[in-house]
Amino acid sequence: MIPAKSLVFLIDDDASVRKGVGRLLRSARYKSETFESASDFLTRAPHPGPSCVIVDVQMPGLNGIDLQEALIQRRREEQLVFITGHGDISMCAQAMKAGAVDFLPKPFGGSELLQCVERALARSAEQRRRSVERDEARRLLDALTPREFEVMRLVITGMLNKQIAAELGTAEKTVKVHRGRVMQKLGVTSVAELVRLVQRACIAPTMWGKTKV
Repeated sequence: MIPAKSLVFLIDDDASVRKGVGRLLRSARYKSETFESASDFLTRAPHPGPSCVIVDVQMPGLNGIDLQEALIQRRREEQLVFITGHGDISMCAQAMKAGAVDFLPKPFGGSELLQCVERALARSAEQRRRSVERDEARRLLDALTPREFEVMRLVITGMLNKQIAAELGTAEKTVKVHRGRVMQKLGVTSVAELVRLVQRACIAPTMWGKTKV
């Protein structure tokens, strides 16, 4: 099943490759856009839905590896499938380590490429889902006051109210009030739910003493 609002991008300086792969994608009912260079692709606004980028490794100007690095630096989330007639093991290892979905040597089979596209779009859709959950969790946590956030981060460690009160130098009943407000604002009813929400927010523990999110 093709994820909703998905789009496949093809970047290759070879017109015959763009034509052939474009025809293959259309036959599989994928919406796609083609680009002659990585620089041209980078001028396009990021696609708001699941996306896959099929990119040739060796191209004039920015090559495929350069594009991957540029996308990472810009915190873009497109999933890359590399195609190449000149790749080597070290290049493949570098691309995969940086998060590429696959690295296909030319010539490749149409079904093989389509399987890579399917995996890339599925990964992209899942990544976007997690990003939405993370942003929503951070929005909720940002509604907490600094003191409520302090109480929350101690609650998720399993500390009791009296232990939290001792840690913060306040009364136990005050901790109970803050704890109740935390649970209400975040819409959770148990510590387990609270822990899961904080995990979805992807807040680094080292940041807790400096900022709320």
